[in-house]
Amino acid sequence: MKEISVQELKEKIDGGEDFQLIDVREDFEYEMSNLNGELIPLGGILIETDKISKDKPVVVMCRSGKRSGVAVMQLEAQGFTNLYNLQGGITAWAQEIDPSIQVY
Repeated sequence: MKEISVQELKEKIDGGEDFQLIDVREDFEYEMSNLNGELIPLGGILIETDKISKDKPVVVMCRSGKRSGVAVMQLEAQGFTNLYNLQGGITAWAQEIDPSIQVY
């Protein structure tokens, strides 16, 4: 599984790179704090694969990197090869990039 750090993600955002950000947390978690990714909760990831790009990098995130890692493995089993798991999830983003983000 390929991974990306929060610093690398910030560079992609700041550089205006073309990529997709998928957040696999639940609605209430996303409402509390998010990085403007597309919300597809883990439980529905396999039935919503049509929403996930196959022709550009896709960064998958959650709270800590565990659920997103599961999502990446499930999607790679479906043939996706362009996925990156965000190491440490939104918790790492809050610690290393933006301490104003609310974490739980």
